[in-house]
Amino acid sequence: MDAIRVENLHRAFGVVQALDGLNLRVAKSSVFGFLGPNGAGKTTTIRILTGLLRPDSGRVWISGLALAEHRRAIARRIGYLPEAPAFYSWQTPREFLDYVGAVFALPAAERSARTQFLLDLVDLAGVAGRRIGGFSRGMRQRLGIAQALVNRPEVLFLDEPTSALDPVGRKELLDLIGRLRDQSTIFMSTHILADVERVCDTVGIVDKGRLLVADKRERLIARYAIPAFDLEFEAGQQAAGAQWAGMLRQLPWVSHVVARDSSVRVIVEDVALAKKKLLPLAWQAGLTPVRYEMVKPSLEDVFLRLLGKGESAA
Repeated sequence: MDAIRVENLHRAFGVVQALDGLNLRVAKSSVFGFLGPNGAGKTTTIRILTGLLRPDSGRVWISGLALAEHRRAIARRIGYLPEAPAFYSWQTPREFLDYVGAVFALPAAERSARTQFLLDLVDLAGVAGRRIGGFSRGMRQRLGIAQALVNRPEVLFLDEPTSALDPVGRKELLDLIGRLRDQSTIFMSTHILADVERVCDTVGIVDKGRLLVADKRERLIARYAIPAFDLEFEAGQQAAGAQWAGMLRQLPWVSHVVARDSSVRVIVEDVALAKKKLLPLAWQAGLTPVRYEMVKPSLEDVFLRLLGKGESAA
């Protein structure tokens, strides 16, 4: 059974079409990265999936339950971390998590045990008695995840969880998300590709309210990544490098060439032929290579290619 299923979801804000027929399926026990540029419809999607916003049309199922008919039951099965979580600044983390547990009608003993477990999980036990108003952004994000886990959710929604965090805060939060993969299905929206590559096993790319593609990360990279080679040559050979780049553009098995100061990136149609030909052609052009490699495909290549902004699109 899918943890999340979305069929033909539409939502407009005035003349702005935020979602335009979105279709999506997320498998149980996966960490799903919902990737897209700013304004692609990511936050609108999460707000609909969590029941905070009603769609204009379309259907949503969470853990097999139709959202339209089981909104209250679904609310007890999910957790949600908004992009900018809000807290009562005068409360302590322990008081806040106990309060959230009371909202879910957990008995006092269970609330106490669950609060301590979550404080340990998000590494806030040492500051459990401090007021939240003095917390850093990273500490607030970790507390936000703790509150989203109070009810042991089947599906955990994270909206731009590392947005505006410094490198240390991002690492701490991503490490925490990685540890949660065995507890819940995680739906994480972001525009930061490195975060998705680090913790997500499945990726969906959305743009202008439509899903462009969704698949396992490795399959996406294998399917859409640009077959490219980088050759860096000695300083002072820029003229020869530019001439060599011009010659490569005439070859039928080369689709695109990007010449930089002392390097050339070659995007090819035939990888096997490129492996045989590129280095000999560089030597014949009088270049002295100091680095030669087949570029390791990345999720960024896939993302830019699908959005028509990659070097292959150029």
